[in-house]
Amino acid sequence: MHKRILENINTAILLFDRNLTLIYLNSAGEILLADSSRHLVGLNAYELFKSSDPALLINLQQCLTMAEPLVDRELTLDRMSHSLTINFSATPLLKNDNVNEIVVELQQVDNHLRISKEQRLLSQQNTARLLVRGLAHEIKNPLGGLRGAAQLLDLELKDPELKEYTQIIIAESDRLQGLMDKMLGPNKLPNKKAINIHEVLERVRQLVQVESSGNLTIKSDYDPSIPDLLADKDQMIQAILNIAKNAVQAMNGSGNILIKTRIHRQVTIGRKRYKLAVRCDIIDNGPGIHADMMNQIFYPMITGRADGTGLGLSIAQALINQHNGLIECESEPGNTVFSIYLPINTLQESGND
Repeated sequence: MHKRILENINTAILLFDRNLTLIYLNSAGEILLADSSRHLVGLNAYELFKSSDPALLINLQQCLTMAEPLVDRELTLDRMSHSLTINFSATPLLKNDNVNEIVVELQQVDNHLRISKEQRLLSQQNTARLLVRGLAHEIKNPLGGLRGAAQLLDLELKDPELKEYTQIIIAESDRLQGLMDKMLGPNKLPNKKAINIHEVLERVRQLVQVESSGNLTIKSDYDPSIPDLLADKDQMIQAILNIAKNAVQAMNGSGNILIKTRIHRQVTIGRKRYKLAVRCDIIDNGPGIHADMMNQIFYPMITGRADGTGLGLSIAQALINQHNGLIECESEPGNTVFSIYLPINTLQESGND
């Protein structure tokens, strides 16, 4: 029972014996250390943390000798490909007044920051949606009256030249009506079916490649182990295509784009935790997004281009939100990454959403 609880919590739990040999770690620990328990159990702490912050080993040794709990913050944990910032907690388990085992908790600080940023992003998205709905309602009512009056006037006018003016009013009213509808985002629920995310991404890649001038290189790095998702294929294509087109426009049609997928375990999206999620990255080597724009890019009508509507990313976020997912962005000159997180649900779970 205890093991089952440990396997389903989001904190990395490691158990060392009195010789500081690892004898157990949970699923969150495997994810944090980027390796399986089969490979890690049996390793000594000195071998496990040899490239990491020296404070990790010092704290473990101190907990062993002093037989007292110990907490340390913002330590560097070296992983296979990169380093993480973690908070460290060690608790000695006593037997006959001697330390028999040490329970270690490792919490990724970067992950807490991501969750905090994600919640802020979702809050911004909801606030923007409410504001836009109110604004669209206030605009669409008089717009409908304006269009109706122009139609009635058009019926009364005999002069073709004067009719041209009423036709302009009607056409512009329709254009504004369409713009309001786009600002409101998707107006239908997704028709979820089992889809292969890589088929969606390949479709997007082909569409973008065909529309490019020939100076664009699009590469892919897919994780073949990702199972089918329950999603609306057309909405997925639309959302990812909006992001890809945004990247192409940012690079003026010339540069490199990488489409990458990976499976993630025990992922929190919004306030819900999922056992499995897919992360799709759209990476470009363009000039990057200005820091002043970063917190606003998913708002409607926010754009850095003179000819842009600022609706593409807003619509993409709304479509992904409808699938219980989220889009995040990190950007610096030469490396902009849009990350799409989508939970991998079963048919039964999807029916209960």
